[in-house]
Amino acid sequence: MYSDSIINKMSKLKNAIQKSGRLNQESLKLLKGCGISIDNGKDQLKVVVPNFPIEIFYLKSSDIPQYLEDGVLDIAIIGENLLVEKQTDIEVVEKLGFSKCKVSLAVPKEIEGKTRIGPIG
Repeated sequence: MYSDSIINKMSKLKNAIQKSGRLNQESLKLLKGCGISIDNGKDQLKVVVPNFPIEIFYLKSSDIPQYLEDGVLDIAIIGENLLVEKQTDIEVVEKLGFSKCKVSLAVPKEIEGKTRIGPIG
């Protein structure tokens, strides 16, 4: 654990996670598993971690790539799909292996009077 005097002299790493959504709970679990104490982030935009020089930002997932590109954040836990959709040049440092994205296709039950059952091929 860092002493208070060391933490106060160091700049803080700015990290973002989703405020809510499929990555939120797994991200918190990962951070807590690393020994990072996080207190009451649910109702706050930013939490200062007491035992590491880190600030955790709780943000809307679609905003995180822009904050990274603008240098407001140093690092984030974010879905890779957002980086692709936003066409960013943000480097993926590590794939964490949780909260896989699933692609689904939805079609009407009837198309021009014909009933579709199963995949369209």
